[in-house]
Amino acid sequence: MSTRNAVIVRDLIKIYKLGNIEVQALRGLNVNVRKGEMIAIIGVSGSGKSTLLNIIGGLDKATAGSVKVFETDIKGMSVSDLVNFRRKTVGHVFQNMNLIPTLTAAENVELPMAALGIKADERNKRVNELLGVVGMLNRKDHKPGELSGGEQQRIALAAALANDPPLVLADEPTGELDTENAAIVVQYLRKVNKELGKTVIMVTHDPSIARVSDRILRMNDGVVQADVSPTTETHDGHTGDYADHLRQRVSEIETTLAGLDSQFKQGVISGDEYVVHQTDLKNTSDVLRDELNRLGVVH
Repeated sequence: MSTRNAVIVRDLIKIYKLGNIEVQALRGLNVNVRKGEMIAIIGVSGSGKSTLLNIIGGLDKATAGSVKVFETDIKGMSVSDLVNFRRKTVGHVFQNMNLIPTLTAAENVELPMAALGIKADERNKRVNELLGVVGMLNRKDHKPGELSGGEQQRIALAAALANDPPLVLADEPTGELDTENAAIVVQYLRKVNKELGKTVIMVTHDPSIARVSDRILRMNDGVVQADVSPTTETHDGHTGDYADHLRQRVSEIETTLAGLDSQFKQGVISGDEYVVHQTDLKNTSDVLRDELNRLGVVH
């Protein structure tokens, strides 16, 4: 049966030493993640969410317990084996994007492939494919400073997929984004999960973001306190308010699109500007409508 699992965590303990004080971040935690599943981990700050993700991703070592990722026990891995594991098996997406500011979007995505010695023509082909997956092909020559936060995070997601890892770990990927961009980024994470068959484990503090996943694990004090389906997790009792906010944003976008048409016809903006703005607005509107559909709200 274990072959159906991407990640098996058993009796995981992590103790940090801060001077003479010992802090137990994980207290005998157990988790199973099936292949092709998208899991969201939620919980208050300090509950051990990021610690768990870092241990699964080979960025941190457990004090005790076992972690198997695609049948491989990573606890006993050597330093060089862990480097290989992180390059080939795991794609990391962080809250702060980790993009190199002097490189273009395409170069940022290409970099992990260059580290593995993949040939230039193959790298270029894959860069274009991945930028297409995250809807950023038209921004390939832009540097991170020329992109919005949401666009930067989509580039970071493409970079995480560069070496075709079967597992994607996303630590607060929408933490620094507004509601709208957060919804867009998490939709692309879901797309990567569904269409590319990646197993995705995402840490988030936002229940509305967590609802996109197949299962929600609620952590507290270093253990998994609950394992629920998204339908049983509410938006902290404010589902109606959330849906109203989404409907309002769709309405605002429709008004902006109408204004855009008018500006173009009057020659206030160029054809290129019109296309870029219209595409961005329509993409945003589509994501918001998808979220409303998932909530079962008529709009």
